[in-house]
Amino acid sequence: MFTGIVEEIGRVLAIQPVSGGGLRLRIGCRTVVEGTRLGDSIAVDGVCLTVTDLAPDSFQVELQPVTVRRSTLGRIAVGDLVNLERALPVGGRFGGHYVQGHVDTVGRIVTMYRDGAALIVRIAAPAEAMRYVVERGFIAVDGASLTVQRRFPSEFEVSLVAYTQEHITLPRKRPGALVNLEVDIIAKYVEQFLALGASGALSLESLHRAGFVSARTEVES
Repeated sequence: MFTGIVEEIGRVLAIQPVSGGGLRLRIGCRTVVEGTRLGDSIAVDGVCLTVTDLAPDSFQVELQPVTVRRSTLGRIAVGDLVNLERALPVGGRFGGHYVQGHVDTVGRIVTMYRDGAALIVRIAAPAEAMRYVVERGFIAVDGASLTVQRRFPSEFEVSLVAYTQEHITLPRKRPGALVNLEVDIIAKYVEQFLALGASGALSLESLHRAGFVSARTEVES
């Protein structure tokens, strides 16, 4: 799991196709390789990937075909900049929101404009993602935890303070660019919970199937 607090901006050093439609990426960086071991997870532009090779100034990951199709990493090029975050350690400081590193969909930057020192970015998103977007709620854009400032029928806006502008890739992009989006997982759980209740199928067994309670949970009278 991740928090959406980007630790470092890395650069794509190499891309190799993998049989079956996947990709192998090597990312140049410094910070996120510290303390990282083979098999650890690093979020690359919001996509949770497993480290398969390590060097003092880079790491390697492999993308499955489904990841290539569902995220912007399938369109990435050598030299591109990417947001990087190591998985949250047990007991680590939680500064953003719950980010799984499982991209829901790809959005498109519509416009960017200034509001004083802040940079406002408007992003268009498919309906299946917009249903979970609420004003003042969380959303991960290329892995960065951001707050929704305004919501429209098919678009939303986020506001970047000066510090954030310097530490994520979003301000370096232009209108028309694609971004990875991951909606707040809590919204998905709430929707499923309410759907179970509305259908009359809400029970301890149905909650267990949905992942809300463990199989060992008992109800005491």
